[in-house]
Amino acid sequence: MTHFQGRNLAMFETLNAHSDPESVRKAAREGFLNGPTAGLASGFVQVNLVILPEADAAGFLRFCQANPKPCPLLAVSEPGSRICKALAADLDIARDVPGYRIYRNGVVSESAADVAGEWRDDLVTFALGCSFTFEHALMQAGLRVRHIEQGRNVPMYQTSVPLTSAGGFSGKLVVSMRPFAAADAIRAIQITTRYPQVHGAPVHLGDPSLIGISDLNAPDYGDFVSVGDDEIPVFWACGVTPQQVLVDSGVEFAITHRPGHMLVTDIPDNSLALF
Repeated sequence: MTHFQGRNLAMFETLNAHSDPESVRKAAREGFLNGPTAGLASGFVQVNLVILPEADAAGFLRFCQANPKPCPLLAVSEPGSRICKALAADLDIARDVPGYRIYRNGVVSESAADVAGEWRDDLVTFALGCSFTFEHALMQAGLRVRHIEQGRNVPMYQTSVPLTSAGGFSGKLVVSMRPFAAADAIRAIQITTRYPQVHGAPVHLGDPSLIGISDLNAPDYGDFVSVGDDEIPVFWACGVTPQQVLVDSGVEFAITHRPGHMLVTDIPDNSLALF
């Protein structure tokens, strides 16, 4: 029940892991959905959003091209447009996400349920692939995804891994973590390798200190999930990376989704699979 406001208990039955993307977006738009989207609209691509003034857009595009693992670019809007036909036919970028972050002068100044009031004619939206997309394939293969089982947001961590600076943007990699037993970890690597446009194969597994993570019990974003004694923490590049980069680069103005609160698209996830 963590996904929904208490006055909308019935919505949870409708917007479960098998719901359609349009219903999920509508629930976010109408204020019924205000939590993480992991497990919702299984079989459809979820995306990270980075929304910047046109003056910063070319530089951020170069940054994405230089760092395709954490920033796999799926679509870019026209300046000022709140629609993007490449993502969905019925779409309002300013209202169809369960939660937004607004950045001013390199600081997250506020969170919002929608950003229609902040919208400007020069804003360009970048849609970046999200690892929530390949979780459907993991579960179809019989693998257990811990944060979905526990009704939590995926745990995400800042690392010491440097990114390639480009376009005036720089920073370090953020990763998401899912624990698996050894055999399941191998299978998860095989499956996610097929989805390079939603972060693809893991960037690390095992000892988190090797990538600068000091405490798995204290994620920088998202929620803690348990890791069994017989399990290996597996880390994927995360679309929250550019959110940290926006702060580190001191951007004057930007909008993103809240970590884990994704835009659900009409794109079938199997359309992104390589084979």
